[in-house]
Amino acid sequence: MIKCLINRRWLHNAGTVASATLMMISFSVFAAPASTQIPPTAIAQATNPIKSAMTKLKKSNQRWIEIDLTRQRLIAWQGKTPFSAVIVSTGKAATPTLTGVFQIQSKLQIARMQGDDYDISDVPFTMYYSGGYAIHGAYWHHSFGTPVSHGCVNVAVDHAERLFDWASVGTPIVVHN
Repeated sequence: MIKCLINRRWLHNAGTVASATLMMISFSVFAAPASTQIPPTAIAQATNPIKSAMTKLKKSNQRWIEIDLTRQRLIAWQGKTPFSAVIVSTGKAATPTLTGVFQIQSKLQIARMQGDDYDISDVPFTMYYSGGYAIHGAYWHHSFGTPVSHGCVNVAVDHAERLFDWASVGTPIVVHN
């Protein structure tokens, strides 16, 4: 009877290394040709949740709101059809408006908004979408098109009322630069 001189642990480890090496060779040999690889635009879209959300919403028939911080514009959409477009005033550099994909959490005809350096009662047509961030009417300034808020999206009162009546709790909001 011949005794096995090969250590079983060594044999197991050698098998694992061999399997891993074969897998690496398989991946390099069977990689997809360049013509079937994912285009860079699709990769960028998949890694950008804001862009992905906008693409998905435009393909739906759903009501949604886009806020473009760079252009200081709010567009209310139904799928890919614009319902309303208005000039807004978003957050200053020191108190920026959050970017991202949100949804309306609550709607109040009149709200009181307070901070360290402001206390405004009777804020009309307020739609909260993330904590204290909201889209609302602003009667205390007429600087639309310029970032002057503490992070909220200020809209002229008549436009805010129309938007308030059109949107509902759960309406998606996409805020981007």
